[in-house]
Amino acid sequence: MSVAEDTRGSDADSAGGAIREIVDRQKEAHIKEGAPSLERRIDWIDRAIALLVDNQKELAEAMAADFGHRSIEQSLLTDIMSSIGPLKHSKKHLKQWMKPEKRKVMFPLGLLGAKARIEYQPKGVVGVISPWNFPVNLTFVPLSGIFAAGNRTIIKPSEYTPVTSDVMARLFREAYDETEVAVVTGGPAVGEAFSRQPFDHLLFTGATSIAHHVMRAAAENLVPLTLELGGKSPVIVSKSADVEDAAARIMNGKTLNAGQICLAPDYVFVPEGKVDAFVGAAEKSVAKMYPTLKDNPDYTSIVNQRHFDRLNSYIDDAKAKGAKIVEVNPANEDFSQQQTHKIPPTIVLDATDDMKIMQEEIFGPLLPVKTYKESDETIDYINENDRPLGLYYFGEDKAEEDKVLKNTTAGGVTVNDVIMHISQEDLPFGGIGPSGMGAYHGFDGFKEFSHAKSIYTQSKSKMVAEMFRPPYGAKTQKNLASQIKK
Repeated sequence: MSVAEDTRGSDADSAGGAIREIVDRQKEAHIKEGAPSLERRIDWIDRAIALLVDNQKELAEAMAADFGHRSIEQSLLTDIMSSIGPLKHSKKHLKQWMKPEKRKVMFPLGLLGAKARIEYQPKGVVGVISPWNFPVNLTFVPLSGIFAAGNRTIIKPSEYTPVTSDVMARLFREAYDETEVAVVTGGPAVGEAFSRQPFDHLLFTGATSIAHHVMRAAAENLVPLTLELGGKSPVIVSKSADVEDAAARIMNGKTLNAGQICLAPDYVFVPEGKVDAFVGAAEKSVAKMYPTLKDNPDYTSIVNQRHFDRLNSYIDDAKAKGAKIVEVNPANEDFSQQQTHKIPPTIVLDATDDMKIMQEEIFGPLLPVKTYKESDETIDYINENDRPLGLYYFGEDKAEEDKVLKNTTAGGVTVNDVIMHISQEDLPFGGIGPSGMGAYHGFDGFKEFSHAKSIYTQSKSKMVAEMFRPPYGAKTQKNLASQIKK
């Protein structure tokens, strides 16, 4: 019986014992085999690519089943194609990444023959807790860095997407030995037990509220962490922006996966006097993408009843507190009776800070709009709140753009679009503070999952050997005086 089946439904203690056995076996294999060769790492990457290519239909159908409805094409785009790209990127550049990195030696040791370098060493066993919103992408994209760095991995996928999790568990078992890759499925008890394991590194992607528990659990073994969280990613639509283009790009990002994206635009600043133009452009862009919504195969459902109810409670709360609700429903369909949990794109005007929709990460197709007179107001508001995972600026005013970027702090930024910085493999992806810690993708991912080992080779010069040895005297004093000065 597989470990995935063994641990499902068990309590944290019994689950922890089963997971610990896998951790120990992977650590033993890592120590026995040593740092994997270039060829070994590329083989791991190639198997991951083949798994995605050969099973793309089954994986997309599994995600559709978990969501109630999810566009097959969207899954192929966001979870299959977008996972293959990072894996191929790592494969292409891995030989260069693995080379020792020369560093400068302090004067005068370098002149006398001393050398310094960094060698990137595999950490060993990396735990991955992946989320439900992009269950394949956020499992496989980290593997591009984990495998490149020469690590083995144990994966805990989300219980909210059980069909996809079970398919991935089976496919990994078929493609890898358990000492290379293992998958453990189960609910919160298994997740808690997983977080307490003595991994060499742990990556958690998910809600900030859960990250507190993961970090506490990891602290028991002083496990280094990468936390990819979320928060409320703001959008600033400048007075200089093309409102119609900005609205179309924002609504594309907000309706992709029905807004169930950690980097989805969470609220929008629109200049006073341009709200009607923004709403009109948003409605126009949604109608073009989704002439209908209820039975449209391109429009994704909310993942489950719990999140469906949560999002509707935000709308009810905002309405009760004075917000104007604009439901973007091009065909005027009735969503009160439906087989899935679809929610039309909904714009919330006159949003205030006492509303739940402005206090919590939305993770759905709801978009609050706030107005401003001067751009300084938007900067002040962003800085008064937790640092977000993403920040988006639309406009042609370069001075204003620079002012926003220099005076705000976010995990990453996209200018004149939303979300797209995550798609660039040469840019590190990560948050800051409540939106996360650490970053991966490309070379930054290789480094994140590696130990940068500093190596110093001393000069053979007798002058160096005797430079600061006792007995101290005039010569030592002269050497010290030459260094201790302004």
